[in-house]
Amino acid sequence: MKEAIREALDQEMARDESVMLLGEDIAFYGGCFQVTQGLFEKYGAKRVMDTPISEAGFVGACVGAAITGLRPVAELMFMDFATVCMDPIVNQAAKSRYMSGGANKVPMVLRLPNGGGMSGAEHHSQSLETWFAHMPGLYVACPSNPYDAKGLMIASIRNDNPVMFCEHKLLYGTTGEVPEEAYEEPLGRARIAREGRDATVVATQMMVHKALRVAEKLAEEGISVEVVDPRTISPLDMDAIVTSVKKTHRAVVAHEAYKFCGFGAEIASTIMSEAFDYLDAPVIRVGAKFAPIPYNWDLEKEIIPQDADIEKAVRESLYR
Repeated sequence: MKEAIREALDQEMARDESVMLLGEDIAFYGGCFQVTQGLFEKYGAKRVMDTPISEAGFVGACVGAAITGLRPVAELMFMDFATVCMDPIVNQAAKSRYMSGGANKVPMVLRLPNGGGMSGAEHHSQSLETWFAHMPGLYVACPSNPYDAKGLMIASIRNDNPVMFCEHKLLYGTTGEVPEEAYEEPLGRARIAREGRDATVVATQMMVHKALRVAEKLAEEGISVEVVDPRTISPLDMDAIVTSVKKTHRAVVAHEAYKFCGFGAEIASTIMSEAFDYLDAPVIRVGAKFAPIPYNWDLEKEIIPQDADIEKAVRESLYR
């Protein structure tokens, strides 16, 4: 997936000279996760810029650059570090177009490596995408596979609004077929990752892969699980989700963000209001436990939802 993202960045930089990259160690080093490797050598220091260790500074620079005609793509080494630059994100990037009556476009992308599973501990393992989805003016993309990562990245760069592009760290090494040519995957359109008839699991990023493994396991028992991958959580394709639930009559929502006040609650609430008469069981939510992400590997697995948690939720939905 990291190669798919790199290819998207490369193709958009070749197509549009206004596209530029900023971030810590993205030039000479190629990025913490090697996503931008080779782009500095190809495009030079004016378009691939190593920044000081000041997220508030270079994200603020992105806002100004975007308003004045560039299309910056900034890498925050970890999503957790967005906490130190929330003002330029939330009060400037998200609101500038509205406050200017549409005069100011803000075509910028923030790449946000997120998620646990690497013993990164409390400051390098969080999934904070719900924060950004809560803010009008921000788009939030959450790809789960290489094909969607490339298509969504290209669509994000070409978008005239700020996009928070969430990249789960454990997915960088996943593989899949990706066309060589440039293509866009629309922001705000879900995909059916697996068709089924007995229950719907709405899952994002790493949870998509866990849900697919659970669906494969349950299929051996004759249980057919449909897996819906929203791909973006803002805008959110509730039509696709509701259509699936109306077919299966049961719903589980799974994400790595905290269950408490997570965006899964919004999905569950909307399902209840738009598809209540079709439900044969309450909507069940699966999310991280309400605690900081620990360093210890075994404790981390207790906090972050695993395959067994999704399987338990599906079975509870089917048999309660």
